[in-house]
Amino acid sequence: MLTEDAFRDLMAGVCAPVTVVTAMDKGIPHGSTVSSFSSLSLRPPMVTTALGRESRLLEWILRTRRFGVNVLGAGDAEVARVFVGRREERFLRTPWHSDHGLPRLNGVAGWAVCELERAVPGGDHVLLMGLVVHAGSTGAAPLVYGNREFGTHSEYARMPRVLTDHISAFTRR
Repeated sequence: MLTEDAFRDLMAGVCAPVTVVTAMDKGIPHGSTVSSFSSLSLRPPMVTTALGRESRLLEWILRTRRFGVNVLGAGDAEVARVFVGRREERFLRTPWHSDHGLPRLNGVAGWAVCELERAVPGGDHVLLMGLVVHAGSTGAAPLVYGNREFGTHSEYARMPRVLTDHISAFTRR
């Protein structure tokens, strides 16, 4: 029989993007660190994320039918830590602003505004399918979570500099 620890150990070896999913309810920002985030569809543009059934953030998203996804960059590990758990002061500790009526963290690598299309129960979580109605990306190296540590893909982090070096070398000829 599969144990929870064996399943956790298996999934720890799978790198996942690190996001902070947010919602705004009656002018109050809410958010949580989430590593379950993926693209679902190009036409129409859709993403998925999953939240625990006991999540207060889930309640607010189901009520407002909207959510934001802040894709964290390689240097945002502390931001990810701030949004773990049930700390009330998380938005006091992290600079943010309202973007399309949702909390957007300052300086994130990417941002998506989503309208909730469907919520599907799955075990102890609920899978949220969101229609992306606004998005932006800086192209910065992403923060990932794997083997219970935050990090980034080192080759990706070096790519912009390497590409710039090649372009510079070509233009000198």
